Amino acid sequence: MAAAESRFLHACRLRPADATPVWFMRQAGRYMPEYRAMRSRHSLLEICHTPELAAQVTLQPVDALGVDAAILFADILLPLEPMGVEVAFVSGEGPLIRNPVRSRADMAALHTVEARDGLGYILESVRLVRAALAGRVPLIGFAGAPFTLATYLVGGGGAARDAMQAKRLMVADAGTWHALMERLAHVVADYLAAQVEAGADAVQLFDSWVGALSPDDYRQYVFPYSRAVLREVSALGVPVIHFGTGTATLLPLMREAGGTVIGLDWRTPLDVGWRTVGTDVGIQGNLDPSALFAPAPELERRVRAVLARAGGRPGHIFNLGHGILPETPVANVKRVVELVHELTAATALREA
Repeated sequence: MAAAESRFLHACRLRPADATPVWFMRQAGRYMPEYRAMRSRHSLLEICHTPELAAQVTLQPVDALGVDAAILFADILLPLEPMGVEVAFVSGEGPLIRNPVRSRADMAALHTVEARDGLGYILESVRLVRAALAGRVPLIGFAGAPFTLATYLVGGGGAARDAMQAKRLMVADAGTWHALMERLAHVVADYLAAQVEAGADAVQLFDSWVGALSPDDYRQYVFPYSRAVLREVSALGVPVIHFGTGTATLLPLMREAGGTVIGLDWRTPLDVGWRTVGTDVGIQGNLDPSALFAPAPELERRVRAVLARAGGRPGHIFNLGHGILPETPVANVKRVVELVHELTAATALREA
């Protein structure tokens, strides 16, 4: 099956498919023995900065799991590096920003860069993966949304999870906040466009920490910048997935901001979320990542529950509500792929 005819791209465009497509956020990562073997020899940044290694990691779950799309292996903070941000990854602590942005002067010191100049190694990874896939499945590119990048950039790294430093800057110095968001929106839109140009078949905008905001704050401080990114990239003609966590109260605004497909976390029932954003867009999700630790009968029950809420409507992409957790059994991940395909292929045949 050529990538252009894939069930994943059909679902993105609300077209019927022969089965519900499946892919997983963080489907390439620490739970896979192949990835752990590579990490024993290379750091995360070494893998990301070396196109041949990043391409190899991207392809591992496609070969091992039978998923319906590959997602580029990279880190959402990489676009900050050519802006002059010192990014490090500390074992057991996660990302660290050594020169966080806390003032107008800090923001003004950031460089404005073009992805083709500062992030050429990632674009080469896209080209290598696209060639290696040879049309087997589509390739998804991605970027962190302006708000989520700002939470790391202002918070200094690990402090991003509650977004408190970012929210403090937002209300205390709105001028600096808006200037920062405008700059990040430009970088993110350019970065995603460059990935499409290099061969990505679709892209996902990750707003992982946006659930820390109220709808009013989202509308005032985030919405214009997410909308600008989504509009610019959607104009390129590829599907765009707009994803966040903790977004039950933000879904109408996220839909308004844009996206061909809206991603749901596990806290919102899939049918409720789909009604909220409207069935004229695709929906992605939304199995709880912890379900992948369940014994086989419980795991199957939960997969069936998600599919039941999707109701067999065209436009559903099966995924988790966030990324695969470390120590997740690979066999369980593969079983979910098989289950979704088996259960929904039978439905598709009955309706054909």
